[in-house]
Amino acid sequence: MNKKQRKIIELTVLLLCILLIQFIRHFPAAGEFYAQHIYPLIASFLSAFSSLFPFSIGDCFLFIASAGILGYFIKTLWKKGKRKRRLGNIALFLGWIYVWFYFAWGLNYFRENYYARTTISPATYTAEDFKRFLADYITRLNAGYEPAQFLPPSVVSEEIRKGYTNWKDTFKLTTPPSVLKPKTMLFSSLFSKVGVSGYMGPFFTEFNLNRELRPEEYPSVFAHEAAHRLGVSSEAEANFYAWLICTQSEIPQIRHSGNFMVMGHILGNASRLLPPEEYRYFLSTIRPEILEQYKSRQEYWQQKYSPGIGKIQNYIYNLFLKSNRISSGLKNYSEVVGLLLSWQRYSSLNKPTISPKTAAKESISGNKISAPAS
Repeated sequence: MNKKQRKIIELTVLLLCILLIQFIRHFPAAGEFYAQHIYPLIASFLSAFSSLFPFSIGDCFLFIASAGILGYFIKTLWKKGKRKRRLGNIALFLGWIYVWFYFAWGLNYFRENYYARTTISPATYTAEDFKRFLADYITRLNAGYEPAQFLPPSVVSEEIRKGYTNWKDTFKLTTPPSVLKPKTMLFSSLFSKVGVSGYMGPFFTEFNLNRELRPEEYPSVFAHEAAHRLGVSSEAEANFYAWLICTQSEIPQIRHSGNFMVMGHILGNASRLLPPEEYRYFLSTIRPEILEQYKSRQEYWQQKYSPGIGKIQNYIYNLFLKSNRISSGLKNYSEVVGLLLSWQRYSSLNKPTISPKTAAKESISGNKISAPAS
């Protein structure tokens, strides 16, 4: 087989892979089959490999690949001759990166949505329903307040792993590995400039956390990114699982982290839905320590944020989400409130009982709950 024949075969295989990705994009059932049966095998293999390294090999790969492509492109422009072939090589390499991204994790974007996978229906609610929800949330936020304190990462990891193990069948998530161990971003300061506290590294099934996270954020960001590791692509859904897992922990600091992480999303909805005087009233019922913690957190990240770079990143990521069946783009993060309201109604109607295995804490609806049989 000569070089030309090998190139034709490679191009044919690449095009078939891209066509398969486009097919799955339009058939959620195919995406769900991938998420439940194929992704767990791929994730196990890639995680076993990436766990051999104490640093984020996904970050290293992206840095080296980006530098290599840029250098090769400059060489192509600088040197005369064979430019067409060199540009073809770049396109071929990018094509395989595209395929790797989707086959390794990205096809989770095309699975069935949260409501289709569960017995939970979207909640319809009135202004009074929302005010009751808000009052209940604030009561639990106040009651669960804990001063900021860094917990040992191994303790957080085990609590989050246990939580996801208990709920994996209900929400059709990948079984968590025996150890959920995140990697630290290699460029934490740079990501702080664009407001990124964590992200899923799809190429080697790593989830990465910003080393500059505050103690009250660490458990909930850990749980959010762990949800992505377990096959969740929706940001709202990952926020919901982070809240659910954290607020049912036996460790007070982790419970507070879960309630604290959704505070901005819930108050944002409240400010839009309620008259100004009612919003100010609810705001006044939050403990001063929590309001101070929230203000301190905003100021902390604002000092690190670069508006120019941040706007570019937000624009690109917004387009990326919309191109992957997250139609609301960056607004998807705040759609966690709808999931919380739906969960509140589901919990109040089903009233599942606590099991010795889960020892779950109170939910936002006030019921003691454990993972219901799926």
